[in-house]
Amino acid sequence: MAKLIKNVDIYTGAGVLKNGFLRFSNTIEALGSMAEFTPEADDELVQTTAGSILVPGFIDVHTHGGYGFDTMDADVDGLNRFTQHLRQEGITTVFPTTITQTKEHIDAALKSIAQAAEHNSMIRGIHLEGPFINAEMNGAQPAQYVIKPDLELFRQWQQSANGLIKLLTYAPEEAGSDFEAGLHNMGVVLSAGHTDQSYFKMNKGQTLATHVTHLYNRQSQLEGREPGVTGYGVLTPSVKVELITDGVHVSGEMVKLAYLLKGPHEIEIVTDSMRAKGQKENEVSELGGQKVIIKDGAARLENGHLAGSVLKYILGFKNVQKFTGAGIEDAVQMTSVNQAREFGLSDVGTLEAGKRANFNILNDQQDLLDNFVDGDGLKAAAAL
Repeated sequence: MAKLIKNVDIYTGAGVLKNGFLRFSNTIEALGSMAEFTPEADDELVQTTAGSILVPGFIDVHTHGGYGFDTMDADVDGLNRFTQHLRQEGITTVFPTTITQTKEHIDAALKSIAQAAEHNSMIRGIHLEGPFINAEMNGAQPAQYVIKPDLELFRQWQQSANGLIKLLTYAPEEAGSDFEAGLHNMGVVLSAGHTDQSYFKMNKGQTLATHVTHLYNRQSQLEGREPGVTGYGVLTPSVKVELITDGVHVSGEMVKLAYLLKGPHEIEIVTDSMRAKGQKENEVSELGGQKVIIKDGAARLENGHLAGSVLKYILGFKNVQKFTGAGIEDAVQMTSVNQAREFGLSDVGTLEAGKRANFNILNDQQDLLDNFVDGDGLKAAAAL
């Protein structure tokens, strides 16, 4: 029996189907305009409200945790519970993200993610943030665990991760060409982050980085005589940049600047969220063994440094439109399509026949009504 949603606008990632229908099981079986619709006897109608829209499920390639969980807990059950919480934000695909810690601690976290991924279809990769960064640009990454880039160590970690490490945040100035080439040849996306590298060195082909971690944060900045890593991100064609659209890590005006320079096809919205997401104001949490305080919608260390975010993805989706004037079609590019394309996730990211039935139903205010992963609705899952 197939499920059916009809009389909704469908943002496919390749265009918009006005007043359309979508028939699905665990994959999308058919979609089109209502003018093309033919009912089938076993259709199970999914109820929607007037003005509802469908968008592809969100893909977050940079999140450390939330709702009391942290990737570094190395807790398989906790990770599975965390991904279910993420569905309430509209996320259907996630890259659990590590932090700079001891080699043993990182290895344990990677093994736990790989174990969870065997039975959790939401987990499609791992983002290794650190420990190969610039200790002077550590931000909330514990500086005492920063180490020099080590290709053999990475190979060991990739084995522990069952090949799931898809994205590495590192400081290019700390890495040699052999390290970069080794990861590039493994198919790992290199992302400049927690770095003080010069734009001019990066722009002269002295890096294989094709991605910039949390644009504007903990990196050499855009200045009059030195564009920095931020400049490399926004000025270099084909380089993808992450934006945390919480209005705290990056002002709305600077989000708009990045959008004007990059367009919708090279920006990826991330949360960079941490354990405290879902907690109340003034509550205390932790990140990498460091005390974190939640105040005014921001997570900060005792020294005032931002410690990841408490952003919920659905708000990031709305905010990028609010900050830039972008429409829903462009927001879909930045929250689903670009991530799927960059990381070769060919079965998600857009709504097409044959792809996994991973999508969101939003109301006319873009609030989440339901979230589907492999055709299973969040409302149905909550009832189990």
